[in-house]
Amino acid sequence: MPLAVEEVMRLLCSLSEAKQMKAAVKQSGRGALVAGTVAFVGGLVGGPPGIAVGGAVGGLLGAWMTSGQFKPVPQILMELPPAEQEKLFRQVNAILSDLDWTDAVPCSSGC
Repeated sequence: MPLAVEEVMRLLCSLSEAKQMKAAVKQSGRGALVAGTVAFVGGLVGGPPGIAVGGAVGGLLGAWMTSGQFKPVPQILMELPPAEQEKLFRQVNAILSDLDWTDAVPCSSGC
């Protein structure tokens, strides 16, 4: 049986319920906003070279602002309470048990 999109989406939603992952998305948005804003201002002031310089400076500023506020996904998963780890394990197991080797679609675009 083909892998149901709904099952995968439920699993991803379960993963994203971890508070740390929400914070990572929020902080990534802030960093991207800073980098984009500085690149935009650089473009207004210096044209195409200003965009490049502004993007580099904005990227560094965004990285500095968000440093120390991210955790790798494996660390987040290992820090989940045992009950949440068990719930996640059951969800993954349910999805994988329904897979068949014929579910794997061969890549026809040369990847």
